[in-house]
This record gives sequence, structure tokens and C-alpha cells, in this order.
Amino acid sequence: MNMLDRAALRQGGAVALVFAVPFSVAARLLADTDPPSPWRYPALLAALAGFVLGAGVAAWVQRTGYPMVHGMVCAAGTYLLAQTVFVVVKLVRSGDVNWFGVFFNFTITLFAGVIGGALGSALQKRGFAPGQRRSS
Repeated sequence: MNMLDRAALRQGGAVALVFAVPFSVAARLLADTDPPSPWRYPALLAALAGFVLGAGVAAWVQRTGYPMVHGMVCAAGTYLLAQTVFVVVKLVRSGDVNWFGVFFNFTITLFAGVIGGALGSALQKRGFAPGQRRSS
């Protein structure tokens, strides 16, 4: 039995990429160009909220009965996908990569996936079904 609902992961990943990545890019640009900028931290929190939202969507729409796994895999997968692009661009431009920062942010994003998974699970348990399942 396959425990991952790939359609749910795609939906949650799309939401996470749309809401989290622009704020991640903004936070990175602010950190690189204006380190004391007070807008860096709200951008990071908004990116974290985007990962929670995407993980919650993946957990909510999955049909296999593993909402927490879907939340964590969605958040981790989208973070790794986006971070891989960021690291490659940084290396091509001969920049330094803070590997500790990459790992630290990964653990924070994984925690966001746990929160999103719990929220999606709570929605399912309370009977809130995604739109396409209501009529079924």
C-alpha cells in the first residue's frame, strides 16, 4: 500500500511554493543587501506561514489516512526544492553557502510541516472535507 497521496502533495506543494517562496526570496534579498533591515523577520515569518499553509492543504486533501506524514513531506519537499535552486544560483555566482543555515531552516520548515499536518488533520476530524469530496 502506498501511504503517500501524490495529488495531495502536489496541491500542498503548489500552495507552499506560491506563498512561501516569494517571502523566502524577499528575506534573503533583505539579508544580503540590508542586514539590519527590520523587514527581514516579518518576511521569514510569512514564509514559515506559507509552509504551514501548504502542509495543511496537503494534510487536509490526502486520502490515505496519514495527514501528519503528508504535512511533513510537503513542507520538507518544497523547502528542499526551493533551497536547491537558491544554493545552485549562489554557487554559480561564486557566493558562500551557509550550510548550517540551510540545515537549521530545514528543521524549522519541518516543524512548520508538523503544524500544518496537525491543522489539516483537525479539519478532517471535524468533518470539513475539501470541495471535490463533499458531493461524493
